[in-house]
Amino acid sequence: MTTPPAHVRLLPWPGPEGKLAHLVTDGTRTFFSRLADTVESRQVDAAAVILTLAKPMVEDGADLTAPELRWIARRLVESLTDVLNIAESRGRRIPPYEAEAEGEQPPRS
Repeated sequence: MTTPPAHVRLLPWPGPEGKLAHLVTDGTRTFFSRLADTVESRQVDAAAVILTLAKPMVEDGADLTAPELRWIARRLVESLTDVLNIAESRGRRIPPYEAEAEGEQPPRS
């Protein structure tokens, strides 16, 4: 009897103690994988909205107070953190190219 391959997915929410949380499955869609897809989609949508709001706030001539700039900077940092987490999670799920899988070195750019 062979063990099915484990698929490890970085989840878009923290685990206990604020550490990274992972979902390990056999590659089939589960309740938690669908929930993670939904959360990721909402995080990307939120980041797009925050970016739209931030652009005019940081342009030359915008008359913002220091607390307003800190507020939008925090939102941008939060959104960037979420989007980078999503990119890392999705990048881990992309299978390697055949040459890399066979032990060859990928070409340098």
